[in-house]
Amino acid sequence: MSVFLRRSCGAAIAYAIATQGAWADLTADQVWADWQAYMGGMGYQVSGDASSAGDVTTISDMTMMMEIPEENGQFSMVIPEVTLTENGDGTVNLGFPASFPLLIEGEAEGEVFRVELTYTHDGMTVLVSGSPEDMTYAYSAASVGVELTSVEADGEVMPKEALSASMNMADVSGMSKMVIGENRGLEQNFTAGSLTYDIAFDDPESKDAGKFKGNMNGLAFEGSGTMPAEMTAGDYQSMIDAGFDFAGTFTYDSGASDIAGTGEDEDFTLNTSSKGGRFAIAMDASRIAYDIAQNGVKLAVSTVELPFPLELAMASAGFKFEIPVQASDEEQPFALAMNLTGFTMSDVLWGMFDPTGALPRDPATIAIDTSGTAKVKVNFLDPAVAETLEATGAAPGEPHSLKINEFLVSMVGAVLSGTGEFTFDNSNLEAFDGMPAPTGVANLQLVGANALIDKLIAMGVMSENDAMGARMMMGMFGVPGDAPDTLNSTIEINEQGQILANGQRIK
Repeated sequence: MSVFLRRSCGAAIAYAIATQGAWADLTADQVWADWQAYMGGMGYQVSGDASSAGDVTTISDMTMMMEIPEENGQFSMVIPEVTLTENGDGTVNLGFPASFPLLIEGEAEGEVFRVELTYTHDGMTVLVSGSPEDMTYAYSAASVGVELTSVEADGEVMPKEALSASMNMADVSGMSKMVIGENRGLEQNFTAGSLTYDIAFDDPESKDAGKFKGNMNGLAFEGSGTMPAEMTAGDYQSMIDAGFDFAGTFTYDSGASDIAGTGEDEDFTLNTSSKGGRFAIAMDASRIAYDIAQNGVKLAVSTVELPFPLELAMASAGFKFEIPVQASDEEQPFALAMNLTGFTMSDVLWGMFDPTGALPRDPATIAIDTSGTAKVKVNFLDPAVAETLEATGAAPGEPHSLKINEFLVSMVGAVLSGTGEFTFDNSNLEAFDGMPAPTGVANLQLVGANALIDKLIAMGVMSENDAMGARMMMGMFGVPGDAPDTLNSTIEINEQGQILANGQRIK
């Protein structure tokens, strides 16, 4: 099934790209020839029966098929009919039936599978214009949808009630510009008023069942990249080697989802909502970067064991990273950051461990933002690399510098914050038990710790002896700051491998 999912997702991506940007010339014959060349460059075999009547060329049973030698199988997709209409002004309209099946079938790991989807649209128009080497096309539709029709494995058809899935978009529009040379330069933008999805399963052999449905509103995407003339879809290392690069940002204004599950032991529901977010990605020969964020997130979980829902909320949540992916003797930059800002939970949850309300219930925040440089020893996108690293236990790279731009933990009335900067000596693995020896300084500040300890003692969570030990430890590492209940600490690691706190050696 994992193989099936990989191939299906790859095919869906290829189909989406192709329908938006592969129609690259201004006559029907040229459009069809370019489709074959474009998809052929990605490793697909494209075929179909072409016939012309006046200005309309019809491609019947258009098939995209890819052999998968390592899985002893193949992937194929069949579109029953595509029409290409020459408008007489150097532009071409593309036409699809209002509803038609998409077939995904093949064999992988000894299992023959066949999946049928139904594709629907309302009022879709696609217009290609420009020149053979520099094309612009625009598309729009009142709605576009895909629904799972049937799933068959080794000749056995899955009952319809066992699995259902559908997705629909409304008010869809977009434009793409493609420049064709040695490679294909691609620029895209896309908007949709809304996206809804509904997935459900019911295992006939057990009590396991579930539903997953939701919606997103105000969707938008902008991106650009380079598509090589020859590449293997799904093999990212070969794509990069061929010149592939891509950068794009997806945003949405609001979203919500409802998940419900049943099983042998318990039932549960999970409801989420957000006030929008983004997903940005960049990928080229030197790096992969992700930037994911959500705003106004709310979650509510209910189970049969609890008489009330567990409610959580965050003002914002995000995660981003940038990592080098190609081996090089040169130092390359990296970055990693995450944040959970304005985290709150319902009084019911607070009451489970703080029934008297002794602790401050201000919104909590956890954030860290780091950057640095490293030498990469392997090509991370090469599928064989993971197996080699696992077999040999070799390090994939060497850290050379690390900068802590922000470190912040703020909760229950206490705040710990800091910054720091370090370099690493990869020739010295003895001083720190196999880790490259660091040299640098971190500056920390702790506010409200003593007040928090007093509250924990009053609650009975911490004993006087434990509190004394904690205060002694803080005294070792910190010095009083200018404000009340504030400790400042400068932690230094020098070239001799010594660790000093505020000038006092502790190692």
